[in-house]
Amino acid sequence: MELAATPPDLSPVATPPAARQHVLREPVDAFLHHLKVERALSQHSIRAYAVDLAHYAEWLQTQGRSVENAERDAVHEYLASLHDHLAASSVARRMSTIRSFYKFLQRMDRVSSSPIEGVRGPRQSKTLPRMLSVDEIIALLTRPLEGDDGDPLLQLRDVALIELMYGAGLRVSELVGLDVLNMRDAERLVRVRGKGNKTRIVPYGTKAQEALRAWLPARKSLLERSRQSGAVHSDAEVALFLNWRGTRLSTRSVARMLEKRCIQAGFHATINPHALRHSFATHLLDAGGDIREVQELLGHARLSTTQRYTHASTAHLMRVYDKAHPRAKAS
Repeated sequence: MELAATPPDLSPVATPPAARQHVLREPVDAFLHHLKVERALSQHSIRAYAVDLAHYAEWLQTQGRSVENAERDAVHEYLASLHDHLAASSVARRMSTIRSFYKFLQRMDRVSSSPIEGVRGPRQSKTLPRMLSVDEIIALLTRPLEGDDGDPLLQLRDVALIELMYGAGLRVSELVGLDVLNMRDAERLVRVRGKGNKTRIVPYGTKAQEALRAWLPARKSLLERSRQSGAVHSDAEVALFLNWRGTRLSTRSVARMLEKRCIQAGFHATINPHALRHSFATHLLDAGGDIREVQELLGHARLSTTQRYTHASTAHLMRVYDKAHPRAKAS
């Protein structure tokens, strides 16, 4: 998106540099720049914001409006147009994007008020996070994959990354972003860069430690194999987890690997990588872990985000009770 011409009444002396930079940009472009530079969001998150705002701005244009002169009625009409083809959760995400966008424009004095202020979102069904039992996690680790995926080096990698994701409750983006130097093996600690570029130190278990110790020599072999083929990249020299080509592993590769392992283990449904993080939190709470401590381990900014897992934990305990207690059900 091209930079707009400098407004004639803009005073370089009176306007702070950061604000001046935003004033010079088109509204959406300025907001995306803010997300990247000042909030340090991931490319994936910025792309999601960009898609939502592009759709919103395009709809306003068809109505003869712009993002800066839109009124509440226009926002209502736009949201109503989404209900026919989007789920309530997707509409709520669009609302969150638009709300954040107008808060930014207010701070930059681009609009005097937010047209989405006071607009209520759609009612959403409350679903508990998907989680695995300990036995299911063990089943994911038991057998190597077949065919090309059954490479012994990749098997060691898969076990190490599953153990670490579950053992430390990592997001998949945090996992693939790890470098070898982030690991403190003797203390069983990993330095993680999470959302918003925030860093936290997380412990992991002895099983993950054993799996990582087995993987690191295999990683060197994989890296050497790539060097010989001339395909190695500089980023791969530091990355903790590599793919079969010797480059840093991607989030999509982790998702595909877990999907294949779910099928091989005979699960009724496949899982996404986040299920291991859900399981980590739920199992900690089941075992009596303090919710504030679990919040720190997960890197949640808000306690309300972590509290979802207390509902999952309670539901799990109720299932165990109903299945095992002789007085749980009527005969």
